[in-house]
Amino acid sequence: MNFKHLYYFWVTAKAGGIMRAGEQLHTTPQTLSGQIKLLEDWFGCKLFRKSGRQLELTDDGRLALGYADQIFALGIELETALRQARGGHRVLDFSVGVADSVAKSVAYRLLEPALSVAGPVRLICSEGKFPDLLAQLALHRLDLVIADEPMPSRISVKAFSHALGSTTMSFFCAPALKSRLYGKFPLCLNDMPMLIQGASASVRQQLEGWLTRHQIHPRVIGEFDDGALMTAFGREGRGVFMAPTVLEAETVAQFGVEVIGRSDELVEEFFAVSVERRITHPCVAAITDAARGRLFSA
Repeated sequence: MNFKHLYYFWVTAKAGGIMRAGEQLHTTPQTLSGQIKLLEDWFGCKLFRKSGRQLELTDDGRLALGYADQIFALGIELETALRQARGGHRVLDFSVGVADSVAKSVAYRLLEPALSVAGPVRLICSEGKFPDLLAQLALHRLDLVIADEPMPSRISVKAFSHALGSTTMSFFCAPALKSRLYGKFPLCLNDMPMLIQGASASVRQQLEGWLTRHQIHPRVIGEFDDGALMTAFGREGRGVFMAPTVLEAETVAQFGVEVIGRSDELVEEFFAVSVERRITHPCVAAITDAARGRLFSA
C-alpha cells in the first residue's frame, strides 16, 4: 500500500472535500484527486461518491477511514516517543484546546497537573469554539479538549468524553451595587443590572430557566463569551454576574467583589474530550485524576 495515497485520502475525508484538503496539503485538487484514484484502484473499490457538489464517504470509505485513524494516530505516537530534547531527555508535547466558554481560572486549575508528570512536558494550549476544537482533535492536532459540555452526538467525530467534575454557581457584585440590593437572594436580583454568559455557555440555558422558575426579572445589560471580560465589567459595578462556586474565594480576593448568593440548581460541568476511550496519555491521566480527586472533590 502507498501510505502517501492513504494519507491524502485521510486528510480529504477529515477536511470534508478536495478543495479544503488541497489547501491543507498545499497541493492542487487535480493532484489530490489523482492520488486518491490510485488508492481506490489499489483497493478495488470507491472510497468517495459525489453528493451534489460535495463528496461523501462510501461504506468502504468509512471502513478505510476507521483504519486510517488508527494508523496515523500510531504514527503521531511514534513521533512523540522518539522526539528527543537536548541532553537526551524525552520531551512530551501536549496539545490542548480549551473551549472559550470555560473560565480561564478553571482551565488553569485543570491543566496545571499536566506539568507535574514525570519528565519534561511542553504544553501547547489554544482556545476556540468547541466544534472547531473537536475538528482539530479529529485531525490529531490536539491531544485533548477541555469543555463545559460533553461531545455532542450530532458531531461525527470519533472521540470520548471523560467527566472531570462539576461545580455549583455563585452570584457576585461590587460592594457599591450590593448596597442597592433589596430583599433576600434571589429575589433581590429583580430589576437589577446583570451580566450573563454568552449563548455558547452550557450554563446559560440553565440560568434562563432558573430565572423563569423563580419569577426573577433582572435587567440584562451585557452578554459575554469571554468570562474574564464579564468579570471586569462586574468588578466596576456594572452588574451582578455569575461564576463557578469552586472559584468563589479567588474571585472575591482578585476582583474585590462580594458574594450575594449561591444556587445548587445551577451546575456547570467540565469534560475532557480525547480520542482515547481508555486514558493512557500521562498528561490526560494527571488532569483527570487531579480534577476528580482535588479540584471538584468538595
